[in-house]
Amino acid sequence: MKRLSSWRFIIFLFAVALTTPALARPLEQVKESGAIALCAHPNALPFSAKDGALHGFQVETARALAQAVGVALETHWTVAAHDLNRADCDFVLDAIADPEAQAESRLTLSKPYGSSGVTLAVRADNDMIHGFGDLAGAGKIGILPGSMAAMILGQHGVHTSPAGFESDLLDEVAAGDLAGAAVTPTAIGYYNAGHAAHPMKAVATFADQRDLNWNLAVGIVNPDAALIAAIDAALDKLVAAGTIKAIYARYGVDLAPPR
Repeated sequence: MKRLSSWRFIIFLFAVALTTPALARPLEQVKESGAIALCAHPNALPFSAKDGALHGFQVETARALAQAVGVALETHWTVAAHDLNRADCDFVLDAIADPEAQAESRLTLSKPYGSSGVTLAVRADNDMIHGFGDLAGAGKIGILPGSMAAMILGQHGVHTSPAGFESDLLDEVAAGDLAGAAVTPTAIGYYNAGHAAHPMKAVATFADQRDLNWNLAVGIVNPDAALIAAIDAALDKLVAAGTIKAIYARYGVDLAPPR
């Protein structure tokens, strides 16, 4: 079964922000209820999953975060707008930590706990591509249709080939049908965890593109100052202990520190 691509999942999180009811949940109310609610997709590994042995790094991180705040975790599984309208969640994870990007959302951002973006995946044995300047003559580069990376590559005359999922792009790179693919580090790490015989490596071809690099934060729905402070304090504790990085690593993802 296909999973959401990383960029599609970011769009999903933005939809959560726009359609989740704007009900304020101050820390006192969260404490009284004994639980804090995460909104997550039921079929989006490595991010989240309702069924199976693995529930995704967002669910595991949310559980650790809730414990650090001193409450239990509730997970509301949401896949479409009509579900989100009933979800009544308190937060999402991996929100883009940019107030401008969240200008139309109802999310208040925590302090960042990591970073992500877009990089170029090539086969581990590829010694021909070392940077952006090598792409024009490298062959076809896989992209997600309509993405910022696709636009940038097109503007520089790079021959691109689209696919709907990052995993499909990486399969084509592994098969030699693509010279590389513009994907997230998350996609590369999770792919390598399940494809040890055909590993990918990342080439930092988009490091200077601001729109293709971002910090990650907890996106909180209309909190009071006390809840923001509690979540920030919990993040400090979890980051210092290496807990969040270790959770992501279980899915093959090397979570980079905030930029």
